[in-house]
Amino acid sequence: MSREVLLFHHALGLTPGVLSIADDLRAAGHTVHTPDLFGGRTFDSVIEAVTHAHDIGLDEITALGVAAAADLPHDVVYAGFSLGVLPAQKLAQLRPGAGGALLFHSCLPLETFGPWPAGVPVQVHAMDEDPFFVDDGDLAAAEALVAAVPGAELHLYPGKGHLFADPSRGDHDPDAAALLLRRVLAFLN
Repeated sequence: MSREVLLFHHALGLTPGVLSIADDLRAAGHTVHTPDLFGGRTFDSVIEAVTHAHDIGLDEITALGVAAAADLPHDVVYAGFSLGVLPAQKLAQLRPGAGGALLFHSCLPLETFGPWPAGVPVQVHAMDEDPFFVDDGDLAAAEALVAAVPGAELHLYPGKGHLFADPSRGDHDPDAAALLLRRVLAFLN
């Protein structure tokens, strides 16, 4: 089964690694859209990237992501890496007819956008010792999501890497990333 996926990048921008993951999904027969919410800018430093994101404003980044869905069908699967979870989760929860949500390295509390819509499947993927995911409350939000939403899945991988799925990053974990990809492809099928 071929799905349409709207994939949002993390705070480092639309990196070659994010594009590589999109290509992996395309190779499996899916249509993948990768909007650039930073207008072509990418960063090597997390500090610079987060500063840039805050300069733009998290609400503006989310709005840019929501706007990227305007011309797409409603049964899109919304996916996001870390910062990209902001628009992905908002669209999955608020845009009628969502086909699903894939939340990588981050998860917002359900109350951020209201109740999870019935029938919209969701997976959350992160490392079990990622300080951003664990210490910033994302793990607790993901556990609450799984407890509240029938069929919701939380996949924790051993390690501390935040952007472990992105092959262009230093904290990339090839084994965990390969397992994540297999789980995502099963979800999409």
